[in-house]
Amino acid sequence: MPGLRLTGWGVGLPDRVVTNDELSATLATTDEWIAERTGIRERRVGGSASTLGLAAARAALDVAHVEPAAIDAILLATTTPDRLIPATAPLIQEALGAQCPAVDLNAACSGFMYGLWLSRGLLATGSKRILLIGAEHLSRWVDWDDRAMAVLFGDGAGAVVLESTEDAGDLLGFDVGSDGSLMHLISCEHGGTIQMDGKETFRRAVRIMVDSAQRALKEASLSIEDVSLVVPHQANQRIIQAACDRLGVDVDRAVSVIDRYGNTSSASIPLALVDALGEGRVKPGDVLLLTGFGAGMTWASAVLRWPG
Repeated sequence: MPGLRLTGWGVGLPDRVVTNDELSATLATTDEWIAERTGIRERRVGGSASTLGLAAARAALDVAHVEPAAIDAILLATTTPDRLIPATAPLIQEALGAQCPAVDLNAACSGFMYGLWLSRGLLATGSKRILLIGAEHLSRWVDWDDRAMAVLFGDGAGAVVLESTEDAGDLLGFDVGSDGSLMHLISCEHGGTIQMDGKETFRRAVRIMVDSAQRALKEASLSIEDVSLVVPHQANQRIIQAACDRLGVDVDRAVSVIDRYGNTSSASIPLALVDALGEGRVKPGDVLLLTGFGAGMTWASAVLRWPG
């Protein structure tokens, strides 16, 4: 069976930076209060799922040295499409000049990882190259007068190019799942704003991430000691810390960009991955553990061996 190789990556971010100090001018909060409870110092605001996703897609294609015409499918993970109809992925496809199927998928903050899971299946059944994007315009669905929610979310996008290989490839293990009985913990109704039971979400998220990560490692026949770097969903620095503690890995081996971007949902894992690559934290042969959770509740983890 063909394997999967990650050959390109890129991000798309709005220009506008909203700091905690700016929010504290209209909310009963402070930079210290937000940073202590979330790890967030600032977030990016602006753009749309299509414009941010397009910027990330173009950057990823450039790194991979791949023309849009060579892409066999575009998968856009987003909870915040530009509109209900049509899907946002075809807008990106048209702007790129690609000639391929293009579809949105929504698994909330696990969306990018679900896209990786689906891409593996597409590549195993004949596709040669997949463009996978995670893009969010969460600021559109935030009540900026709600102190609990306004401080958490940001906008942004990350994208990767995935190619089939004749060997086993770089994806060593995977775990994916959902539990619809927990759908009430994080939600947003049509025309509404994001609502969350923060305390219960925290408790469930840590357990879900750890269990999922351990199952993915087991499938890869590896242990946490074999992992060079953990790339977690960027929901809250305390969740990242607690998950690392339970996995038995030092938090210094986890990528954290939440201080600059906040929670960007399906964009958070690719944003963190690209940041780690830019900082030189990923070397050929390194084992990466990508793990996250989202509304639904959904979860997904993947073990990758970084290519040479």
